[in-house]
Amino acid sequence: MQDLPRRPATYDDLMAVPPHLVAEIIAGELVTHPRPAPRHSRAATILSGIVVPPFDIGIGGAGGWWILAEPELHLAQDVVVPDIAGWRRERMLTLPETAWFELPPDWACEVLSPSTARYDRGAKRDIYASNGIKHLWHVEPPERLLEVFELVNGQWLLLRTYRDDEAVAASPFAAAPFKLGLLWAD
Repeated sequence: MQDLPRRPATYDDLMAVPPHLVAEIIAGELVTHPRPAPRHSRAATILSGIVVPPFDIGIGGAGGWWILAEPELHLAQDVVVPDIAGWRRERMLTLPETAWFELPPDWACEVLSPSTARYDRGAKRDIYASNGIKHLWHVEPPERLLEVFELVNGQWLLLRTYRDDEAVAASPFAAAPFKLGLLWAD
């Protein structure tokens, strides 16, 4: 029996996914995974709480960013949802009226979990590079680490790996250092 060619996933396919799942379209394929587990969610929440005051609302820092949790990004044919993303306000003067963003962010952060790590380290990282996202962070709660990447000539350059409770001063938010241990639930 011959396999029929699969049609690329559509936004209608994505919208039909039950709300207890996160859905993305990656390279034409509908990809779903469960909502984040508590340690994953805590790391993303605490990290947002660290970068939002100085960089988004300007408390203790220069502001100048829009920082959002789980924004839906429409990047060419792909629809992806990073855990956190940020846009410099000089590039995006106001937030869009749509439920998604077509302008790639300047920074994306993925909190890796067993159900997402393969995509986050593979296809999604490639999508971010091909769309010119300049900064990418990977947070791994079980390993207690943060990897900081910068896009250089279309390729990801690993700038540094932070571990355990190290002091983090990482691009693009180096002006507001923090202790990595704040992200861990233990």
